[in-house]
Amino acid sequence: MADSNMSLWRGQERSSWIRLRTLILLRWVAIIGQITAITVAQRMYDLQLELGLCYFAIGVSVMGNLTAILLFPENKRLSEFENFLMVLFDLLQLSFLLYLTGGLHNPFALLLVGPVTISANVMNLRSTMIIGGVAIFLVTLLAELHLPLRTDMGFILRIPDIFVFGNWAAIVIAIVFLGAYSHRISSEVQSMSEALAATQMALAREQKLTDLGGVVAAAAHELGTPLATIKLASSELIEELDDNPALRDDAALIREQADRCRDILRNMGRAGKDDLHLRQAPLSTVIHEAAEPHIHRGKQIHFDEGPGQDGDVQQPSILRKPEIIHGLRNLIQNAVDFARANVWVDAEWTEKWITVSIMDDGRGFPPHMIGRIGDPFVRRRRAETDQKTRPEYEGMGLGLFIAKTLLERSGADLKFANGSDPYQTLTDQPDRRGAVVKVVWPRNLIDAQTGDHPVPSGLNEKFQV
Repeated sequence: MADSNMSLWRGQERSSWIRLRTLILLRWVAIIGQITAITVAQRMYDLQLELGLCYFAIGVSVMGNLTAILLFPENKRLSEFENFLMVLFDLLQLSFLLYLTGGLHNPFALLLVGPVTISANVMNLRSTMIIGGVAIFLVTLLAELHLPLRTDMGFILRIPDIFVFGNWAAIVIAIVFLGAYSHRISSEVQSMSEALAATQMALAREQKLTDLGGVVAAAAHELGTPLATIKLASSELIEELDDNPALRDDAALIREQADRCRDILRNMGRAGKDDLHLRQAPLSTVIHEAAEPHIHRGKQIHFDEGPGQDGDVQQPSILRKPEIIHGLRNLIQNAVDFARANVWVDAEWTEKWITVSIMDDGRGFPPHMIGRIGDPFVRRRRAETDQKTRPEYEGMGLGLFIAKTLLERSGADLKFANGSDPYQTLTDQPDRRGAVVKVVWPRNLIDAQTGDHPVPSGLNEKFQV
C-alpha cells in the first residue's frame, strides 16, 4: 500500500469522524433532563432555586443548538478544535447549573464525568487532558463555592463535610480513571481498525499483482497468433522482393520486430502463467520468491532448506497463497532492514510441521517489547530517526503486524526472540544474535499434496473493521 494512504489516515483525527448533529442531539437530551430535574425539584420537593439564572443557563444551551442547526448543514463534521469547544461549553454550562443548585451537595454533580468521557473517546490526548484538568478544577471550586439548596421553609439542605469530600474524591477519581480508560480503549480500537485496513490493502495489492500477471499471460497467448501471421507474411515478402532491396529491408525489419514482440510477450507471459496457474510450488521456491525484492539491498541472505528428524528428503510443495508470500516478505524485509551484514532464512519440514526461521545479526528486538511484537502501531517512528537507522525503509510502519496477521490467517504460529537471549530456544547458532522469528505451519494446512485445505473466508468477513 502506498505510504500516502497511510499518512492520510494518520492525519485524520478521531474528532473529525463525529457529526455536529450527533452532539446536538446529545445536548437536547441533556437540556430535557435539566429542565425536568429543575421542575421536579421545585414542584415536588419545594426547593427554592434561582430559577431565572437556571433557565438562563439552559436557554444558552438551547440557543447554541438552534444556532448550530441553522448555520451548519446536517452532515457537518467537527474539527478537533470545534469538538473541544463544544465539550468545554457543555462542561462549563453544567458546572454553572451545579453552582446554582448546591454544588457537590447536589447528587447530579456526578454528571461532570460525562464531558470528560466524551472527550477521551473522540479527541486526542492533549485535548482530553485539558478537559479533564478543567473538570477537576471546577469540581474543586464547587466543593466550596455554590448557592445552597433551600426548602420553602428556609432550611438549607446539605450533607456532612466528610461526604462532600468523598463526593469530590469519587468524582476526581472517576474523571481520571474513566478518561484514561476511555482514551486507551478508543486509541487501541482506532489503531486496530487502521492496521486491519492496511492488511486488507496489502493483501489486495498482492492479489492484484497476481491477477495482473494472469492478464499478461492471456494477452501473450492471444497475441501469439497475429504475431505469427505477421512473421509469416513478412517472410514471404522478403522472398518476393529480391529485386527491390529497399522494400526487402522493410519486410525484414517487420519480421525482426515481430520476433522481438514474441520474445517480450513470452517472458511476460511466463511470469504471468506462473502467478496465475501455478497454485503450488516447492517450499524453497516460495521462500526465494518472498525474499527476491530484498536480495540486492547490500545484505547477504543465506538460505538453508532441509528435512527434520522424520521428514522426507523430497521437500514439500506448498500452496502459493498471497498471505504466505507477503507475510514472509515482510519478515525478511524487517530482518534485512536491521541486520548488520547477514540474514539467515532456514526452512525445515517434518511429517506434521513446516517451519521457516528468519534470523539476522543485528541488535535484535528491544527486550521489553518481545511480548508486544505484532501489535499495530507499537511505536510511531519519527521520520528523521527512521532515515538514519533504516535508510532503505519505505514501508508503512505496520510490517510486523501485517506479516503476523497474514501468516496466522494461513494457519501459522509465530514466535519471536533474540538470538542473544541465553534462555531462548528458537536457535542455537552463536553467530545469529539478532532478531529471531520462527513461523510454524501444520503441514496439512499448506502442503499442496495433502488436499486438506480449508477455504479461508474473505478478509471482509474475518477482518471486519
